[in-house]
Amino acid sequence: MTTATVQVDMSTYRPSEDEEFMSPRQRAYFRQKLMAWRQDILDQSKETLSHLQQETENHPDITDRATSETDRALELRTRDRQRKLISKIEAAIRRIEDDSYGYCEETGEPISLARLEARPIATLSLEAQERHERRERVHRDD
Repeated sequence: MTTATVQVDMSTYRPSEDEEFMSPRQRAYFRQKLMAWRQDILDQSKETLSHLQQETENHPDITDRATSETDRALELRTRDRQRKLISKIEAAIRRIEDDSYGYCEETGEPISLARLEARPIATLSLEAQERHERRERVHRDD
């Protein structure tokens, strides 16, 4: 695959509208960005697990115990959200590998580079996402 052979210096390269859309260089850039994001989340998860294992002390004070349980529940909820985010990141990496990354799932049009830069797991163009959210709001209000 071409993305495996192309290396991009993440500190200096930024995708540009002047380039061919989803060129091997752009795909390599977004792949590296997604892989780094995934690794960062995995590292944070390891820290959380370590912290939760260390934080098993039983607090004699009911207020301290409640605070500890609230903190624990919040950390677990955050980890669950990040687990779901990892699956979205992995799906985006698969889309890079099958050359469908960067194209709107609804319209087939390219997703803007600015949107992909801000949200590399995006599957819809900004316009399609706004339509989706409007429909969601309408159905939720019913």
